[in-house]
Parts: sequence; C-alpha cells; structure tokens
Amino acid sequence: MNNKKLIALTTAFVKDTLAGAEGGHDWFHIERVHRNAILIAKGENVDMLIVELGALLHDIADAKFHNGDESIGPRIAADFLRSLQVDEKIVAHVENIIQHVSYSSSLNSDVKGHAASEELKVIQDADRLDAIGAIGIARAFNFGGFKNRPLYDPGVNSNPDMDKESYKKRQSPTINHFYEKLLLLKDQMNTRTAIEIAEQRHEFMETYLHQFYEEWNGNK
Repeated sequence: MNNKKLIALTTAFVKDTLAGAEGGHDWFHIERVHRNAILIAKGENVDMLIVELGALLHDIADAKFHNGDESIGPRIAADFLRSLQVDEKIVAHVENIIQHVSYSSSLNSDVKGHAASEELKVIQDADRLDAIGAIGIARAFNFGGFKNRPLYDPGVNSNPDMDKESYKKRQSPTINHFYEKLLLLKDQMNTRTAIEIAEQRHEFMETYLHQFYEEWNGNK
C-alpha cells in the first residue's frame, strides 16, 4: 500500500472514530495538529509517514475520556495499522508516540523506546500549539464546561508543580489550567518553528488573562 492511500484510510478511520467527540478533542483538533505537524516537520529531519500517522492517531482514544486508561489509544492505533499490514517497526513507533505525546506523560520521567524520537518531538509540538493561543483558550473553556468546572474561583490556588498523578486528578477551575499547563508550554517546545509560533500565542493568552481579570474585578 502506498503512503498516500495509508494516510487517506487513517484519516477516514479517525474521522469515524471521533464522530461526536468533545469539541476540544474531536476530528477538527486532529486536523489542526496534522497541519501543524506537517508545517513543523518541513524544518526537521524526520520520517514524514511516521509524523502524519502519529499526528492523525495521537488522540484516537484520549485517556481523559476512558477513565484514565492510557493503554487504549496505543492499542486501537496499533490494531488499526496492523489491519492494514503496516510494517511492524512503523506500528511500534506510532504506538510509542501515542503513549508519550501527552502533557501528562511529560511529567513522568520514565520515558523509553521511541519516546525521544524526532517524530515525537514534532507531534508533541504540533499538539501543544493547539493547546495555546485563541484556539487553546476556546478548548480550555470547552473542556471545563464539559466537566462542569467553574470558570474561575479566586479562592482556589493554581499548582504548576504537579506530578503526573496529581495533574490527572485535578479538578481546578479553568483559569487555573492556564497556570498549570498552558502558560508553561511556550518554554517546552522542541523545534524552532514551534518556538516561534508559540511566542505569539503565549502573548495572546497573557493579554486575554489581563482582560479577564479586569472584567472579573469590574474594572472594564
């Protein structure tokens, strides 16, 4: 099977699997990450097939929506690729990327195998870019609403130094999420392209937060 057909079949599989998903983790999120990954990869020495497959399948079964089970996504992706008789080395690489691409996974120092690959770095940057800026803000509040979390509570302090388990169990207001993840991402980008894009998106979030507090406090 040629790569173009494999990408087309994978795209169709992801669209079908994520039909009706939460708005911040639906097909359109995957599409944006896929585009980001292709853009970033142009400046990196990577295997484009791995990058595209990893980007398309990275959230095929996000653990947040499966009772925290981090094994489901890699398993679904691997089973799908094997059903198309994809080379086992490619399957293993994509599976490993999905296991380690999330922000919570980066809080775990136990990283092995392909986890440090250049392809992972590209996909991780692509995913993180979609978590910041205007779309990142929209996604944060959409997920907060999905979980019925308050927008903001001045009495609840943010904790930017959580370990993986604490981060996964948090139930804090959406504004806290900026300080616990979103504002930290700019300095965690791996590639030059992502670093440049992240600067502007980070500044936008800071401007948004300033306006949010002005309005919250009745100043504007």
